[in-house]
Amino acid sequence: MNQDDWLAALYPGEITSIPDYVRCSRRLRDALTPLVVDLLTRGTPVVLDHPGNTRKQRHWFRELIERASGPHQLHFVDAGEDTCKRQLKQRSSSLPEGGAWTTDAEFDAITAFFKPPTDNENFNEIRHQRA
Repeated sequence: MNQDDWLAALYPGEITSIPDYVRCSRRLRDALTPLVVDLLTRGTPVVLDHPGNTRKQRHWFRELIERASGPHQLHFVDAGEDTCKRQLKQRSSSLPEGGAWTTDAEFDAITAFFKPPTDNENFNEIRHQRA
């Protein structure tokens, strides 16, 4: 289950702004941390479909890795804004009527905070270049 599905299931109708998203995603992250660390410590692979758009968001990944002391991979999809917006429109076209979708304005507001991963964050990064 990806973060969007978790948030929709746990906080139906509560996320109507970026501050709402930040608050709810922080609560979800805090709830998942012990479970993810436990699974990783037991040697169970875990795939997190959660954003790592900012250094602060990636700090959570780093915390999980350090607490579990295991191998990791950070997949970074390197795509331009036009590609992202086109994919969002395609994804939104298949949503059921009334389904949540991301507008260009919302994308721009969220993307303003984006910072790509840097070498000094020490991730085993796998970069996927999208045209």
